[in-house]
Amino acid sequence: MEAARRPASRRAEAVPAPEALLVVDIETTPDETLLPADWPNDKFPKIAWHRIVAISFVEADILRDAAGGREAYRFADCRSGGEEGWGEARLLRGFWKRFSSRDYRCVSWNGRSFDIPVLLHRSMLHGVAAPKWFGQGTRWSGYGTRYSGEWHADLMDMMSTYGASSRLTLDEACAMIGLPGKGGEHGSLVSDMVAQGEIGRVRNYCETDVLNTYVVYLRHQHLSGCLDASSHDDAVRGVMDFLRRERTGRPHLGRFLDEWQKPSSQRSAFVGRPGERYAGGVAGAPHAVVLEA
Repeated sequence: MEAARRPASRRAEAVPAPEALLVVDIETTPDETLLPADWPNDKFPKIAWHRIVAISFVEADILRDAAGGREAYRFADCRSGGEEGWGEARLLRGFWKRFSSRDYRCVSWNGRSFDIPVLLHRSMLHGVAAPKWFGQGTRWSGYGTRYSGEWHADLMDMMSTYGASSRLTLDEACAMIGLPGKGGEHGSLVSDMVAQGEIGRVRNYCETDVLNTYVVYLRHQHLSGCLDASSHDDAVRGVMDFLRRERTGRPHLGRFLDEWQKPSSQRSAFVGRPGERYAGGVAGAPHAVVLEA
């Protein structure tokens, strides 16, 4: 009698490597239909009681050096999902459809504690499935694995050595490397913006958050040796080129670039040539380089 075969362990399964980065951020307001009537106004609502009003992302292709094992990133897009008038359920369906379209490495800021649980809880509320989040990778390295950044890199958690040191806010991390940060906006203002019909402003703010997170991630990848100096600086120029191209139709991206490039900044955006300043570029042509005296 043939011996019964055990199912192959997920550790032994051949799993694909992530082919692109998806840097994700959400903005929410309290869900008044779930919030208890006696819930204090100054107390942060539980995860399931947050209604999602914006989901923004940066997408970048992952390019790998087969010999050296390092990565490089080619910037593809920064935008918000759906349209301003979309409801939460439609935003979630659109997000998970996009998420399932490629093998993404999800990058977030405090995503393990907030963004991802909110996305999952609210998807459960609306009956929206997210099978790829639960099925990708292995039990040792998947989206739900805390200590492997292969499929989900929660940058805030990683930079605090998983809670061993104090956690930075995103604004503090941005200040450390000369990024614009939140530009005076804050998540605590989102409910008022939505109440005033300023959902476009919320989406713009969310987009600057994912831009900040992406560039901090580039610097952390260089720190860890996953990204060499040349690839880091090329990736930074890719972001700047995108912002320059988009600034006419999306002024908030132009403001982000202007703040990033202020001469008064004490932190260079580049690591390979720290005196370098971005001077624009033309698609298909080498980037212009200006070196400070």
